[in-house]
Amino acid sequence: LPLTLPAVDAYLPTEDGEPPLARAENWTYKGYPLETTTMPGWAGSSWYFLRYMDAHNDAEFAGASTVAYWNQVDLYVGGSEHATGHLLYSRFWTKALYDLGHINFDEPFKKLINQGMIQGISAFVHRINGTNTFVSAGLKDQYETHPLHADVSFLQGDELDIEKFKNWREEYKAAEFILEEGKYLCSREVEKMSKSKFNVTNPDDIVAKYGADVLRMYEMFLGPIEQSKPWNTQGLSGVAGFQRKFWKLFHMDGTFALSDAPADKRALKTAHTCIKKVSEDIENFSFNTSVSAFMIATNELTELKANNKEVLEPLVRLIAPFAPHLAEELWEKLGESGSVTHAAYPQHNESYLVESSKNYPVSFNGKVRFQLELPLAMDKDAIEKAVLEDARTTEQIGDKQVRKMIVVPGRIINIVIG
Repeated sequence: LPLTLPAVDAYLPTEDGEPPLARAENWTYKGYPLETTTMPGWAGSSWYFLRYMDAHNDAEFAGASTVAYWNQVDLYVGGSEHATGHLLYSRFWTKALYDLGHINFDEPFKKLINQGMIQGISAFVHRINGTNTFVSAGLKDQYETHPLHADVSFLQGDELDIEKFKNWREEYKAAEFILEEGKYLCSREVEKMSKSKFNVTNPDDIVAKYGADVLRMYEMFLGPIEQSKPWNTQGLSGVAGFQRKFWKLFHMDGTFALSDAPADKRALKTAHTCIKKVSEDIENFSFNTSVSAFMIATNELTELKANNKEVLEPLVRLIAPFAPHLAEELWEKLGESGSVTHAAYPQHNESYLVESSKNYPVSFNGKVRFQLELPLAMDKDAIEKAVLEDARTTEQIGDKQVRKMIVVPGRIINIVIG
């Protein structure tokens, strides 16, 4: 070594099935034929997970007792392109070593997730053929044009910053623009994120503007992990707004303030519904719906004006994997020691989720007039009595008569009057 590969007339197998190297002439060393069946670099780097089990073992790649203890890899996350590369060879090595009796499993990974690709939303300007004039997207059908990629960093929404575009390249400095309502609008298209398409977003710029936690949560919020999804920076403001709203739950007039008083049962239900949902979603890798659960809980707790430590402290631990910097700040303000990542992850209390009452819509002649909260355990007769004794019912009936009363416990109340 080093060994220079020979020239071959074609990178194809020979007529009798030998690999391409068999086409080479004089592929020998001191008169001895060299190997023609080789394996790519993928293959040599596709058994490292086995060596990780026993990296300091000088006698074998991994001892039998160590292999029996660690067993398979629990989770493999990779793009679908790995199916004919790393994943393929990993399975080859595992099955071969299993057949030889060196390991006790014949599949390398217990679970496989192919994550979707983050796509870019490209921007196009439309140049009138044979000219250096660009026409706004809404007017392009009136001319013969061809589209050209524009750098997405020049856009605010769909509007092009014309000066930035003109200064981008020498050929555009003298360009003219036909506007619509005083603006040059670009057309947009979802494509693979690529430098050649000028639709790449620099994460450093997002972190500088919004913070790392917003970027982290937004990536999770884009959609299911397995699906490809377009990157749209306009959606970042929604996640940033949610995090500000979550922060405000812990503050009053800008000052950190939590109550030690017992929490309202509605607030406890909201918090523990969120804990249950997020915990289940994490197990299912449904991170986008986890973020949705946080948003719903934050809106409900804001409406309830809930600032009880009993409710909010568990949510700090819950959100830590999603927004670690936010969680660490709140954890310190709570007076807790150490990192929030070392605290026990919260568990939901099922008793807070059990419905004990029902908020009945009370209808008159089929039209809902008010809501009445009653115990779910109440039978039909007791419900009728409670409704008829309510002052709002008396007001609705007025000088009319009750013709019929329809009560379905746990569902509806309708009073027919006339």
